[in-house]
Amino acid sequence: MSENTSGGLLVPVVDDDGAPFWTYAAQGELRVQACAAPDCGELRFPPRPCCPHCHSFDSEWRRMSGKGRIWSYVLPHPPLLPAYAAQAPYNAVVVELSDAPRIRLVGNVVAAPGAALDSVDPARLRVGAKVQVAFAESADGLTVPQWLLERS
Repeated sequence: MSENTSGGLLVPVVDDDGAPFWTYAAQGELRVQACAAPDCGELRFPPRPCCPHCHSFDSEWRRMSGKGRIWSYVLPHPPLLPAYAAQAPYNAVVVELSDAPRIRLVGNVVAAPGAALDSVDPARLRVGAKVQVAFAESADGLTVPQWLLERS
């Protein structure tokens, strides 16, 4: 995240390495950068130009299932920006992807794509809870991944 804001909420900075992530998100796909070297294939996040395992500069973007589990979460106290304070209590989660357990993404659990950050009762959150990705357009026009609780 950056100091960039849209409607008072922080918005991601799109750089050259991560631009494909956001392009795929706009198409409703969760993809993760992977090394394209034939003898490596390691997934990596955040995106970067060089594979930290084999040092190859070849990469590709692999489609993920969008399923994961809450690895960690927090209910920020007190929210520091007014736009967040207006939606408190809200959650910030770290999601471990089911098909790439070493990849963890940060986001929010919401009741439906595009719902307010406070749309899920914090009492429903727990480490290990299964989630599914959903995509919503932010106020600045960037499509961002959000997370929906799966029914257990």
